[in-house]
Amino acid sequence: MSILVVGSVAFDTITTPAGKVNRILGGSASYFSLGASFFGPVNLVAVVGEDFPEEYINLFKEKAVDIRGLEIVKGKTFHWEGEYGVDFGDPQTRATDLNVFADFNPQIPREYRGSEYVFLANIDPDLQDYVLSQVEKPKLIACDTMNHWITGKRQSLLKLLKKVDIFLLNGSEAKQLTGEANLIEAGRQILNLGPKVVVVKKGEHGVLLFSDEGIFTAPAYSLEAVCDPTGAGDTFAGGFLGYLAKADEFNPAVLRKAVVCGSVMATFAVEDFSLRRLASITWDDIQERIAAYEQMTRF
Repeated sequence: MSILVVGSVAFDTITTPAGKVNRILGGSASYFSLGASFFGPVNLVAVVGEDFPEEYINLFKEKAVDIRGLEIVKGKTFHWEGEYGVDFGDPQTRATDLNVFADFNPQIPREYRGSEYVFLANIDPDLQDYVLSQVEKPKLIACDTMNHWITGKRQSLLKLLKKVDIFLLNGSEAKQLTGEANLIEAGRQILNLGPKVVVVKKGEHGVLLFSDEGIFTAPAYSLEAVCDPTGAGDTFAGGFLGYLAKADEFNPAVLRKAVVCGSVMATFAVEDFSLRRLASITWDDIQERIAAYEQMTRF
């Protein structure tokens, strides 16, 4: 089943304890698209500038990501620069140059409007809502957000949450949105805002999934080394929604397996800078790691 993703495609300049890279491929829609592409067709809507290189265009094509919705306009591509400390926690933002992304007004191509699954990546909730006005009765709608929108566009975000099936956010965002210090209580409160399912990403501490069926918790996969955590959450979302679209079902067992698939996809993203590792893996690599994850968590 096809997945529509609307979000950012960007350049990242990143410093971590493993080194530094300049102006490499990043953006929420980029990570999501590659993470989801292993499970089924992905339709990408984003905007980039004239400086966006052909090699990245070719990467999307090689991974069977449909880029008819990738608009190339006059100007420079969105650029973000961040630096991680020794604990790989939340990065310090050094620069944010929105460039052409500042005027992003997502227009969904007619060919995409029948997409069965929709992922609204981290953009202005008013734009996310605008995207929904252009799609035709999708089976499932999922969205992400960030602290900036929780603070600056709270009412728009709350309005949007009444229209989505799955809401993904990290632990600090869940606490910020609800004012609750306890993640269990925060997750339950967010369910009352409208979504059928709430997924709270806790980084190296795993994932919490909330639904009317109860709470499911999954630990993070144990990695010996992390290079760059940028995009891990978006890659998780790609694996998570990709599996749901592939299964084309929406029940507790499928949701739990989707959490595992999302968690495993995120582990590949953090093993190298940018999307390098994601671009190199195969379906066999994914299956092998899923099996290792299941063995690691069995008791």
